[in-house]
Amino acid sequence: MSFVFAQVQAKDGLRYNSASWLDERRMTYMAIQAPEGTKDLLPDEAAFWAQFKRTAAEVFGRYGYAPIETPVFEQTELFVRGIGEATDVVSKEMFTAISGENLKKLLDGGTVKAKSRLSLRPEGTAGVVRAVVQHDLVPQGAAPVKLMYAGPMFRAERPQKGRQRQFNQVGIECLGAEEPTVDAEAIIMLMQFYEAVGIPHASMRLLVNSMGCDRCRPAYREKVLAYLHEHAEALCDTCLTRAETNPLRAFDCKNPDCAQVMEGAPKITDCLCDECRAHYQAVKELLEAAGVTYVEDPTLVRGLDYYTRTVFEVQVVDGLGSQNAIGGGGRYDKLAEEVGGRPTPGLGFALGYERCVLALQAAGVEFPQATRCEVFVACVDDSVRAEAFSLVQACRDAGLIGEMDHQHRSLKSQFKLADKLGAVVVAVLGPDELAAGQVKVRNMRTHQES
Repeated sequence: MSFVFAQVQAKDGLRYNSASWLDERRMTYMAIQAPEGTKDLLPDEAAFWAQFKRTAAEVFGRYGYAPIETPVFEQTELFVRGIGEATDVVSKEMFTAISGENLKKLLDGGTVKAKSRLSLRPEGTAGVVRAVVQHDLVPQGAAPVKLMYAGPMFRAERPQKGRQRQFNQVGIECLGAEEPTVDAEAIIMLMQFYEAVGIPHASMRLLVNSMGCDRCRPAYREKVLAYLHEHAEALCDTCLTRAETNPLRAFDCKNPDCAQVMEGAPKITDCLCDECRAHYQAVKELLEAAGVTYVEDPTLVRGLDYYTRTVFEVQVVDGLGSQNAIGGGGRYDKLAEEVGGRPTPGLGFALGYERCVLALQAAGVEFPQATRCEVFVACVDDSVRAEAFSLVQACRDAGLIGEMDHQHRSLKSQFKLADKLGAVVVAVLGPDELAAGQVKVRNMRTHQES
């Protein structure tokens, strides 16, 4: 792909000249920073992110979950239909990706085809369900498919602690089974993962609820809507707007006055149909039998429109303030139909890597440093540099992390470099050692030589 410098006359009358901008750029030479709301994962944290994903693969793999990779951008329509047009995620936070050619069409007053209207994924579920439907991974009557993913998501939110515009998530999706055993299994697996990465059990609390189904939720929505109208004068503008689109979202409001009002709102657990009540009760009994402690929270609704029946969220006591959720999910039995597939029950969860890191830091957990060197080969002088290079390569071929000096440092400086790299041993090679077919080895932990 190539980019062409062009002058574009925008609708607002302003003229943008990229070549002119480059001239200004050459004069200022300002250091370019990472975009707002993004973060570089430097070597130690990048190594921990890799370990985080490996732990997820190990824990989830024991439950039969296999990896899947989906594109980081999808047709915008997928998120509009799957997540819900009235949600904050779709209406305010999605990043839209557009080619230069299509941008020019829009600036010229034209339109762009639906298949060319693309958005960076704000969450992982919709894309995975789209892939399941597109590739028919759950044929009629087949066993459920269990999938896991890990990677970046994108939301145009106001950057703050634990909330970035590009963030990393690990998640699972199970499609093709509606039994409560699937719900309980996923929740148990999630709690096991958190403990496996080091988050203390005592610092977490698990919230569970049921959001009902198409038979019982509509009547409940009307009850909540009526309640919101009765208390309109005490609610914020956002809650009043949500009341007309999705009144249940008022339970999510962080405004203290709204939260106080919603404490007296009708509870979904009082309005469940017999099937939803039985399903919810079965999930709770399975969790109790497995020794999983939970708190019933009738105000837990999660933020996306596709949830039905079981919803759950894991929060931490310290380290994240009011934004204390580190993961959660629930059942979405209608989502496959929303994206054009046959009726296929589903359940999934996602957990935020960055928020887990904050929870670990709050618990005093120290992150392991990335191993950068196991064997450092030091040259006494340049006459043995070629042989030292071959020795380093032999170490690498044997599966060790090997390094050497590439800047003609003195022997003393090479030892300092080896220490900085965290080398376990230093192999010293000089003319005498080369002639004897040996090397001197210093253990950098004990400082003993052999």
